[in-house]
Amino acid sequence: MKKILITGANSYIGTSFEKYMAQWPEKYQVDTVDMIDGTWREKDFSGYDTVFHVAGIAHSDTGHVSEERKEFYYKINRDLTFETAKKAKADGVKQFIFMSSAIVYGDSAPIGKSKVITKATMPSPANFYGDSKLQAENAILPLQGEGFNVVVLRPPMIYGKGCKGNYTVLSKFATKLPIFPYVKNERSMLYVENLCEFVRLMVENEEHGVFCPQNGEYTNTAELVKMIAEVHKKKVLAVKGFAWALKILSKVTGLVDKAFGSMSYDMRISEYKENYRVCGLMESIERVER
Repeated sequence: MKKILITGANSYIGTSFEKYMAQWPEKYQVDTVDMIDGTWREKDFSGYDTVFHVAGIAHSDTGHVSEERKEFYYKINRDLTFETAKKAKADGVKQFIFMSSAIVYGDSAPIGKSKVITKATMPSPANFYGDSKLQAENAILPLQGEGFNVVVLRPPMIYGKGCKGNYTVLSKFATKLPIFPYVKNERSMLYVENLCEFVRLMVENEEHGVFCPQNGEYTNTAELVKMIAEVHKKKVLAVKGFAWALKILSKVTGLVDKAFGSMSYDMRISEYKENYRVCGLMESIERVER
């Protein structure tokens, strides 16, 4: 039996993973430890095969944040990650899996531009959130070796039932709007159960390295809204001609490029020796919306 410790209680990814792994009670034992106070430092990590570190702060508005708040991002996303990884290695844990993000490659391309991340693309964070994640990666990757495997995951936008963020906003639009602006864009996404299966395979195969999992299909924002609406037996008309207005709006808020900009992984860097995509795009939307 593989024993896995999730460091970070009540996180969306952590709770989703724990629920997903309950399918195999005879193969995996999954425990969780809260990282909010310092009591986790007293916990003995020995006996666990893997520490899955999901504790961290996600960004909201990175344009209006105090220096104190920025430092807090580094304290949690970088320093806490490094401290946890060092403890895991010192306690004899065999593997440390860190939830990084595609944000280490910077922001989405603006409307009308493309951005495809390939094997040759170097990380280039656009803000302190992405930099805090990249600095965490750079701190823990040298710990690899001596029976200690380090896995860094750089997923694109994660979505699933009960998730927060851009997907939830688009879902609301899909159920309330009869029309939606069509902009030619391409985005990588990752359904949470596909992520969970990928993490399971990382544990099972005792992997190490940097990985960029994604769904097997790219998405277009307007087409995604139409698919969500379809699940709810509604029809949304994707209308062209709004790109100019959205470009102007993007000067005011970064949310526009997050929704309508392009950012995708070359599919080749997301392939793995075993299939981790437990369901396709349409099926995943059905699971989320029903």
